[in-house]
Amino acid sequence: MDSSPETHDHHTSTDPLVTRLTAHGVHGVALTWVDNAGLTRVKTVPLARLADAAERGVGMSPVFDIYLIDDSLTSSRHTGGPDGDLRLVPDLDRLTALAAQPGWAWAPVDRFDQRGGRYPGCQRHFARRMTDRAAEHGLLLRMGFETEWVVTRDGTPAATGPAYGMTRMVELSAYTDDLLTALAAQGLDVTQLHPEYAPGQFEVSVAPTDPVGAADEAVLVRETVRAVSLAHGLTPAFGPAVTPGAVGNGRHLHLSLWEGERNLCADGDGPFGMTGRAESFLAGILTDLPALLAVGAPSPASHLRLEPSRWAGAFQCWGLENREAALRFITGAPDDPAAANAEVKCFDPAANPYLVVGSVIAAGLAALDSGAALPEPVAGDPVHQDQPRLPTSVPQSLDLFLRSAVLREAMGDELFEAFAAVRAAEAQLFAAHSPEELAAATRERY
Repeated sequence: MDSSPETHDHHTSTDPLVTRLTAHGVHGVALTWVDNAGLTRVKTVPLARLADAAERGVGMSPVFDIYLIDDSLTSSRHTGGPDGDLRLVPDLDRLTALAAQPGWAWAPVDRFDQRGGRYPGCQRHFARRMTDRAAEHGLLLRMGFETEWVVTRDGTPAATGPAYGMTRMVELSAYTDDLLTALAAQGLDVTQLHPEYAPGQFEVSVAPTDPVGAADEAVLVRETVRAVSLAHGLTPAFGPAVTPGAVGNGRHLHLSLWEGERNLCADGDGPFGMTGRAESFLAGILTDLPALLAVGAPSPASHLRLEPSRWAGAFQCWGLENREAALRFITGAPDDPAAANAEVKCFDPAANPYLVVGSVIAAGLAALDSGAALPEPVAGDPVHQDQPRLPTSVPQSLDLFLRSAVLREAMGDELFEAFAAVRAAEAQLFAAHSPEELAAATRERY
């Protein structure tokens, strides 16, 4: 792990930024990070203190790395207890005036120790480090998340129209218009917004970008959806399972690999036109998917969602445009090779997006030099075929995570062990819960 002192060269003069934000009526800045429980935590500073925050950081205890979803604490070998302090340093390149929260701006933070060194438990540092490691292999990755949520009013779905039905867009026309307007005002390139399958469920997708940027945008999208929902008297639920036995919320990850201007997922000699490097990278993801599930579907509630025949990706297989496969390959239109990409369908909104992008890159890179090949693709519903099921509980996926030398090396002991401690503690926390109790305890926490 790199613990050398940092010079925050992207934290230049804040004067032009403050001037611009003042013109937008901004008075405060929310500084966020996502913890190992998948919750977005925050400290805020008045706009007049932004320069000081960028220069010196804002204090915060490292103990939040071992907080659980209910705000109770566990501990790990490196993290726990009341001692220590970190500095939260905002990334001013991502500073955004929040269109749905008048008076506020937002920036994600990187976390450093008191001497200015990289904090090894920082999830955003991890995502950037894996992105840099891919670049050392000559690869650029473009990633994007789909965000799904359910909106309710007074405890019942806020839209009664059918799945994917225009009726829902009519019922909540003003709401969805305000959402599109807010996302666009914040510079987010929305590619789709539509009703989903479950009652009151919607999905929004944004254009792909670099991995760290994709994780940043996943945070910004969710908080924008939350703010717009509350302004309309709606309650958003981002938990993996809103109603046990029904389709839950996913947060699928799309990714493509690039060498310069060439998309390695297209115009190759491999399956469905992918290049050899892309095939090996995807084979690494597919091979490590049972361990990656601890990162991408980390809550006990995740396994209420991960059921066969619900388009959740419950089986460790891949296929062309197969929405039941955990890894779905998409060729895109024949005249648009840039559209070719892969989708990891088994991930959900309980996951820390920075850990997701970093872990997926680590798994792909681990297979890159070996020339790993994908198995035969699966067509149709794998529930009717001899395909391996992904882990069906957190203890199962966590056991595989703990045995993953690839993920331990990539994360480093401090982050790896703190994350594992949170996952084990949450499994224990909810061990005696019924499905109904588990869904109720988690659906509105994220």
